[in-house]
Amino acid sequence: MGTWTGMQWRLAAAAGAMPGAFFIAPGLGWAQSPTGTAAPISGADTAWVLLSSALVLAMIVPGLALFYGGLVRSKNVLGTIMQSFVILCLVSLLWVMGAYSLAFGPDVKGVIGGLEWIGLNGVGLTPNPTYAPTVPHEAFMVFQLMFAAITPALITGAFAERMKFSALLLFSALWSVFVYCPVAHWLWGGGWLAKLGALDFAGGAVVHISSGVSALVCAVVLGQRQGYGSDYMAPHNLPMVLLGTGLLWFGWFGFNAGSALGANETAVVAFVATHTAAAAAAMSWMAVEWWHRGTPTVLGLASGAIAGLATITPGAGYMNPMSALAVGLIAGGLSYLAIMRKGKFGYDDSLDVVGIHGVAGVAGILLTGMLASKSVNPAGADGLFSGGGAFFIAQAATVIVVGAFSAVGTLVILKVTNRLVGLRVTPDEERMGLDISQHNERAYS
Repeated sequence: MGTWTGMQWRLAAAAGAMPGAFFIAPGLGWAQSPTGTAAPISGADTAWVLLSSALVLAMIVPGLALFYGGLVRSKNVLGTIMQSFVILCLVSLLWVMGAYSLAFGPDVKGVIGGLEWIGLNGVGLTPNPTYAPTVPHEAFMVFQLMFAAITPALITGAFAERMKFSALLLFSALWSVFVYCPVAHWLWGGGWLAKLGALDFAGGAVVHISSGVSALVCAVVLGQRQGYGSDYMAPHNLPMVLLGTGLLWFGWFGFNAGSALGANETAVVAFVATHTAAAAAAMSWMAVEWWHRGTPTVLGLASGAIAGLATITPGAGYMNPMSALAVGLIAGGLSYLAIMRKGKFGYDDSLDVVGIHGVAGVAGILLTGMLASKSVNPAGADGLFSGGGAFFIAQAATVIVVGAFSAVGTLVILKVTNRLVGLRVTPDEERMGLDISQHNERAYS
């Protein structure tokens, strides 16, 4: 996902010169690469990218759905699971209709992708050399679709148990188009942050900072749940949480190693780094919690693993195993401390999206700026500890820019959503639970 070469920019520009081909001969327009030139397809790379797409899908449904579903109270479990499921379906349709073009289409002044690929016009079975020269363009597109789907699904944990279903749909659609697509383009689509030299291997900023900061804004705007701080709000099903964690960990190999976009050495580097960081963060969280509270917990071990997976995401393809281990150790303790501080600020981030994903995203981008090494991946950059001061500055700028843009964009979208359909269920509906009030269903008799 690194910076583009001059040749790649010329290829992308050439793609924009033929938007009418799709309408003249739809079948041919769909089947051609944007450059109109054939390129060799690697069966192994294609298989890995498609498998990785399926792994990331499993992260959303059932992974995240079960993880979040187990964390809420029993009266909200179906409504919470449905949020992940419906966002997957909604974003998939948006991606095909035009969001993919906005995120990855030919660059428009470094800010957004062009409209040439709306309806997947020109996104066919021949490779796009700009992004993935050895797999069909459609394979790359569907892989990126899964990232676009999981990101707004992560945000739902911040307002769990209190947002209207109609508001969820409108917010998720607007956020995906107006926040996710620009950020994805800036870092992965040849936008201005990529030109600045910033690197985000698999989504530390695009996924975790954007969702974590947006989650904080959502939690503040929607306010606390009824009874927050006094009622019993512990997770209703920890085995479900642990099952969801296992599926997230399993799928994260596709999330990170799949971002190598091929069955190659970089995929191996990312795979090993991902597992090492997750294990280290789980142990780190457990140790800190054990010292702080006197007992280790299943929820802590699971949360630590997720924090490690999120923190290693931006640097997974650029770090050796020992660097990944260090990232994991930092991630577990840091996220635990952030969650312990939540009460002092008074916001109700129901499922700790800010403390895990937001903090992990920021830490991961900055740690990548410190620990990345060209000796691991020549296509990457040397971090601060290897003399890459300018690269670290680009990473720090990415944190600030993506965080600020996500915060402002989310606030505007929440205001629009509230004006159109309202954000929050009524007090009676909240007491009843989302399962009954929003869907007229029960998870348990």
